[in-house]
Amino acid sequence: MKLLNFIIIKLTVCLIIGICIAHYFKPNFSVAIYLSLGLMALLFIYYLRLKQHISRSPYFALLAYCCMISLGITTYNTQDEKRLPKHYTNLNLKGNPDLRFKIKERLKPDLYNDKYIVSLISANESEASGKLLINVKRDSSFSKLPVDAIIYTKSNLRDIQKPLNPHQFDYSKYLELRQVYNQIYIQPSEILILSKEPTTIYGYADLFRTSINEKLTNAGFKDDVLSIINALLLGQRQTIDKSIYNNYVNSGTIHILAVSGLHVGILLLILNFVFSPLLLIKNGRIFRPLIIITFLWIFAVIAGLSPSVTRAVTMFSIISIAMHLKRPTNIYNTLAISAFFILLFKPTFLFEVGFQMSYIAVLAIVSIQPILYRLWQPRYWILDKPWQIFTVTLAAQAGVLPISLFYFHQFPGLFFISNLVVIPFLGLILGLGLLVIVMALVGFLPKTVVAIYSLIIDSLNGFIAWIAQFEEFLFRDISFTSIQVVCAYAIIICVVQVYKFKTFRWVALSLIGIICLQVTYVYYSANNQNDVLIVFNKSRFSIIGLKQNNNIKVYHNLNASKQAIDNTIKNYKVGEMIDSIATYNLLDIYQFKNKTLLVIDSLGVYKNLSFQPDYVLLSSSPRVNLNRVIDSLKPQQIIADASNYKSYVARWKKTCRDKKIPFHYTNEKGAFIIK
Repeated sequence: MKLLNFIIIKLTVCLIIGICIAHYFKPNFSVAIYLSLGLMALLFIYYLRLKQHISRSPYFALLAYCCMISLGITTYNTQDEKRLPKHYTNLNLKGNPDLRFKIKERLKPDLYNDKYIVSLISANESEASGKLLINVKRDSSFSKLPVDAIIYTKSNLRDIQKPLNPHQFDYSKYLELRQVYNQIYIQPSEILILSKEPTTIYGYADLFRTSINEKLTNAGFKDDVLSIINALLLGQRQTIDKSIYNNYVNSGTIHILAVSGLHVGILLLILNFVFSPLLLIKNGRIFRPLIIITFLWIFAVIAGLSPSVTRAVTMFSIISIAMHLKRPTNIYNTLAISAFFILLFKPTFLFEVGFQMSYIAVLAIVSIQPILYRLWQPRYWILDKPWQIFTVTLAAQAGVLPISLFYFHQFPGLFFISNLVVIPFLGLILGLGLLVIVMALVGFLPKTVVAIYSLIIDSLNGFIAWIAQFEEFLFRDISFTSIQVVCAYAIIICVVQVYKFKTFRWVALSLIGIICLQVTYVYYSANNQNDVLIVFNKSRFSIIGLKQNNNIKVYHNLNASKQAIDNTIKNYKVGEMIDSIATYNLLDIYQFKNKTLLVIDSLGVYKNLSFQPDYVLLSSSPRVNLNRVIDSLKPQQIIADASNYKSYVARWKKTCRDKKIPFHYTNEKGAFIIK
């Protein structure tokens, strides 16, 4: 059994390696297919020849692993929709083509637009395929579009904006993982709704969620409470208020708002209890797991089939079957099987943060928590239960810490306090929440129950907000690279192995890992010892940074509120491992490595200079004749940042083209950097 478990884990690792090769190196699809077929044929022939001696042949195992790697490559390439001839990227869709598409998913709206992922049905009355990001101008008189609604409109396809500042989150790359390559912007008046009827299981799930929300709203639940119910029980976080969401992030409890293993595990316990009478009837041991698994997958569909809930439901389905078959389960084997089947059908899940963190958290709990728990084993239940929760929380946090620092660059110091309080009551919140939803659906939800459950959710939000207010315990802007993530996990694995085997080899490997982590810090610190002048891209404002080694001086015209929350400089600080930031008001002239940058702002002053600038930055839409500016100053290049009117920029661009002088607009080409 142990050998079989180990083989399954190794095959899953090989599948992951194949997916990574396909993702990063983009091998030819035809080559991948032929390679997979050839290796599988060779494996089958080898099997027929060896038969009884397979276990003794290392070549058979090596060939099997190569087959699994090639399967990973083929699976990833098969999911690539751009290779289809009818995909919109392969069609010549110029101007404003006629588009007909189906709503697939609602996304979190921004300040100006409601956002949807849609699947294209036709373009210019010809069959077409592919996913698009749709931005619909927000209008209080226009209701949100339901999933499966079929829409007609005319609009040009736009590229999804690439990052315009260094170390900025690449939203276009994130959408590429979801097979979304272009977007459109439309007004509600430009939309013709052809159908609103659900036609897929996702559409019916969305209709069901909408029905639940309407009944809960009619019952008296307010917006903030309703948004938490949607997140905890229905897997939908789009409506959560930004301040409440940030409180959960800063307190280290954001994981409870993402339906995952914790929620599904509690649901499994509830379903086991509800359907326990089935064990009293004939064949009840067969029907019970089938019914439970069916309910788990219905819940997964209602929750949107996110990577975390898909992983959790797959894993607990396997555990449920094993429990009813009375077979011993190996959690590592269960995790490997669930990951294998999920990645076989959705290989891009591997690169989603939720998928990575959910698996790592579970692996950390099953491998690290027993070690922590053995440090102290209380004799009394009242001490034992909090200690179990604390060790589980600490193990999970230790497991996800490196990857959390890499993606989010912060660490909530009070996570153990918030989780000690929240996790014990989460079962009560979920159980009571499911009861509230059932009561609302049948039309019997007393005001007293509404008031009690609203009080519980409000108390939860209040406690989370209280924890989040201690900002001195929230460690922000921590620089952590992918190589450091690898080193950190190598150290964690080696330390766990030291505890298990207590051998010098694992101690030595742990020390090597620590040295490697230190070397990476030294390397990146030394690599950042350079000077840079950078004109950042910031809508309606001007920001100029002068980086000297690990320090940066920031010159800006941001107002106080914008300055406090601006992410442009924060992202650069983290990415470049900046130690200190000093802020100043904008200057007119900047000297950098024998180069001079002149800023012409809204006052338009540039005459009677005693020097000739190398660069001219146009800021805050100055009313100047650029022909005269160029003739007078003879700069090497003209720069315009995002504080200017677009009509002005278009005119300046034409002038520079006529004058044959380079023109850099930060809102198109990104930040302007002088090294």
